[in-house]
Amino acid sequence: MDSDTRQGRIVEFARTRGRVEVLSLAHEFDVAAETIRRDLKVLAGRRLLKRVHGGAVPLETAAFESTVEYRSQVDLAEKHRMAAGAVQLLHGAETVYLDEGFTPRLIAERLAEHELTVVTSSLLAAEALANSATVTVLLLGGRMRGRTLATVDHWATGMLAGLVIDVAFLGTNGISVEHGLTTPDPAVAAVKQTAVKVARRRILVAAHSKFGADSFCRFAEVADFETIVTGSELSVTDAERYEALGPAVVRT
Repeated sequence: MDSDTRQGRIVEFARTRGRVEVLSLAHEFDVAAETIRRDLKVLAGRRLLKRVHGGAVPLETAAFESTVEYRSQVDLAEKHRMAAGAVQLLHGAETVYLDEGFTPRLIAERLAEHELTVVTSSLLAAEALANSATVTVLLLGGRMRGRTLATVDHWATGMLAGLVIDVAFLGTNGISVEHGLTTPDPAVAAVKQTAVKVARRRILVAAHSKFGADSFCRFAEVADFETIVTGSELSVTDAERYEALGPAVVRT
């Protein structure tokens, strides 16, 4: 097997398994561990994988996006801390926008006892609030994306564009100093971009693994956000780089 074929298989394995390990890949391909390390370095350079201790994880691209099921299993403790930290930033808001994704669902669970109107594109967030006696849920219409269980397209953006939201809790597939906030799907980017426009306050909630990553469609700049809520896994040095662009960075 040549290196291009092997590297293609490594990317495939990473996307289906969520993570690949150097030693297990070396065994599967019957090559030296150092050969796999070189392959991972090449794939990281192409921004297909991200190196982690002992292996690599897939990066999201225009051709690949992880499912919400996968997201519910990754960085889970960090996401619970982030959700708790995000709710502390309501500051009297009466209308809230919740983005698609697993972390917004965790935020939704913590909003169930508040008196709010919650607008969301996420079926997961709406479900989490379905039995709340104090929250009114407005679910955006549109085409449902199976990977994220959220609505997109002109029905969603049109409805959202007619609102004024006190605070929006948004996620991202990638955030970088160079390219701002990005996501793989143009339809998702359009909904996120609309939420940024209609919200008085914007809070980004993103795990440390999203920092330094870029995807296909830019929907906002770092400076568009009042606060970034992430995990303590993000280094102080990296946090300061993003704070220099405008928002406060809260490491939970």
